[in-house]
Amino acid sequence: MAQNPPNTIGEKIKAVVKEQGRSVSWLAEQLNCHRVNIYDIYERQNIDSALLLRISVALRYNFFAFYTEIFQEKVNNVK
Repeated sequence: MAQNPPNTIGEKIKAVVKEQGRSVSWLAEQLNCHRVNIYDIYERQNIDSALLLRISVALRYNFFAFYTEIFQEKVNNVK
């Protein structure tokens, strides 16, 4: 059964962590924070760019592309 694509940056981060077989504890260690902070990130609809860069580096995944896709969709819908 296919899953819906992530709607928020938090959902996208959570999905990538799962795809990579990483744990919340692993990501928390990489970011030097507590696990509860990672769960908070998973619930976010937006995120500070500096934090997003740290997460991108830790997971070696360009999360900024998530916003690029949204930007393209919005620009294409402007008349």
